[in-house]
Amino acid sequence: MDLLTLPEARSSWESVTFPGAVNSKFTSALTFEHPSTYPAIPTYRCTSPDGHIIDASVTPPPDALALSMYENMLSVSIMDIIMFDAQRQGRLSFYMTSQGEEGTCVGSASALEKEDVVFSQYREAGVFVQRGFTLENFMSQLFANRKDVGRGRNMPVHYGSRELNIHTISSPLATQIPQAAGAAYALKMQRLQNPELPPRVVACYFGEGAASEGDFHAALNIAATRSCPVIFICRNNGYAISTPTLEQYRGDGIASRGTGYGIDTIRVDGNDIWAVREATLKARALALKDGGRPVLIEAMSYRISHHSTSDDSFAYRARVEVEDWKRRDNPITRLRKYLENKNLWNDEKEAAARSRIRKEVLKAFGEAEKELKPPLRAMFEDVYEEMTPEIRGQMAELKEILDAYPAEYDVGEFEGGKESLVK
Repeated sequence: MDLLTLPEARSSWESVTFPGAVNSKFTSALTFEHPSTYPAIPTYRCTSPDGHIIDASVTPPPDALALSMYENMLSVSIMDIIMFDAQRQGRLSFYMTSQGEEGTCVGSASALEKEDVVFSQYREAGVFVQRGFTLENFMSQLFANRKDVGRGRNMPVHYGSRELNIHTISSPLATQIPQAAGAAYALKMQRLQNPELPPRVVACYFGEGAASEGDFHAALNIAATRSCPVIFICRNNGYAISTPTLEQYRGDGIASRGTGYGIDTIRVDGNDIWAVREATLKARALALKDGGRPVLIEAMSYRISHHSTSDDSFAYRARVEVEDWKRRDNPITRLRKYLENKNLWNDEKEAAARSRIRKEVLKAFGEAEKELKPPLRAMFEDVYEEMTPEIRGQMAELKEILDAYPAEYDVGEFEGGKESLVK
């Protein structure tokens, strides 16, 4: 009798597994896997474009929260228009808008706890607003004045807040993704050492363009293998910096990569703020389950504005396409319809809110623009706990240059002028 005909032998042979793919079954059919074999991951939506809840399992948030979130989206939208124009007037060196992606940011931030740690890319103004970042905070950073918590050291739109547990944005693409995985691992270790600490997760935001960087893959792999409590939130707006998604990847978006790394994953309609909020609430609970695990949310949206003030998106997409998306569906209009369906909003309230918010933005704009820059010595501080002899030497050298060429440098707008270098 052939050994393989014995039931016990056949069972043993069929159960042999390799350490690199423990759940893979053997087959005698030689076939290759093709992407077309698998259907695209569905996009979760709980609110129709007309503003009606279509998922019966979703409990609508309190009306006060819905109104607050709507005004936060309006604030971001209005600030974007004003600051974009300010850059074009030469009053600001650089700016990036969030038009079309306000729902992803405000919706997800509303589901996080204040103790949770946030790593942003650069289009998350809605996250900052929802967590309590003020117009003065925004404007102080944009104008790099003495009220800027970053002390004027970063280019515009690179916000950060220790009080709100939001790490400062940095320019290099995707660097925050492995940092987020590492921070989540640190939170996990802290709770293992002290179980009385409150449960916390890390939320990491990035675009589909950043997902083409190696840092993205390294971060997801380490988060999966170390079971880190991190929520990766990808804003897939269709164009990255200037490249359509068809030129970015050939797979099923970014969500398919999450399952490939063994990560709980969902694709959600980024124009549906309640779907984003609901997905983030569930993701946070999953991230804290069994000591920690990563979750990936791919929020589908459309970037209505240019990538930044340095970009002309009509060089790579049709103007009519952008206008069509503006009219057809966007997170602000959909949430407004939801509020109108509940008789919480109307044209009069819309006009009053827009007028009030515009005045508040312009007031903060005007005050920040007039504010002095940080002291000159601030550029030498906060590098080390105490200034090194080398840094003190650099500070003295700068003062000598300013003394030698007083007509070449305007230090009048800096608090204390050149005299601040010797205080």
